[in-house]
Amino acid sequence: MDMQTILREQADRMGRLLPLAQAEQLCAFHALLSEANRTMNLTRVPDDPAEAADRNYIDSLAPWLLTPWLDGASSLLDVGAGAGFPGIPLAIALPRAHVVLLDSLGKRVDFLNWAIARLGLNAEAIHFRAEEAAHRPELRGRFDVVTARAVAALPVLCELTLPFARVGGALIAYHGPKADEELTQCGKALRVLGGGAPEQARAAIPGRDWDHRLVRVPKERATPKAYPRRPGEPSRKPLA
Repeated sequence: MDMQTILREQADRMGRLLPLAQAEQLCAFHALLSEANRTMNLTRVPDDPAEAADRNYIDSLAPWLLTPWLDGASSLLDVGAGAGFPGIPLAIALPRAHVVLLDSLGKRVDFLNWAIARLGLNAEAIHFRAEEAAHRPELRGRFDVVTARAVAALPVLCELTLPFARVGGALIAYHGPKADEELTQCGKALRVLGGGAPEQARAAIPGRDWDHRLVRVPKERATPKAYPRRPGEPSRKPLA
């Protein structure tokens, strides 16, 4: 079965129609990534179409497929965008939202901006560490949604991401079975950083036994100017 068909069938099984044009864009991005990965070593790209579709694309689209958390969003920041997951699939699914992909590695940012231009997406990639970018006035407190996938444990992740969210916006973290344990360690971080009570949703992909979770943390108050702390400090001394 070709990847386009797999993407549309899996989205349908998860409860949402993936339009043909968006499935085509996802496949086009996969082709660009596979080509670039031969020389740039951006990420591990699965050879099997079903594996690639589920692991990279359907997983990235899980908040759009399974929850209302992205409804009405006009701006989204993906922190630690890597090779473009989940930011590029979300930019394809949410064409009216301006999506910014943040990454600390220049070659990945260059690839992402090249792919964005090729695909004609309403998106851009920028080259910063999160701890530095969050103190820039054009980025701090500006986004309806901030996403992060496989970036850090939740107490650390809150410090790296919540400063970007506007009051009334939210962090959506892609996580695994440790989400329950890590949420119990987030109390101080949420109090300090302006986060509200988290909610959690299972992100089951049909036919897979992966225990994937989505965690939404609402932004209820402005983050104090001192946060995030200097690069590396949130990881060394988590607010837990």
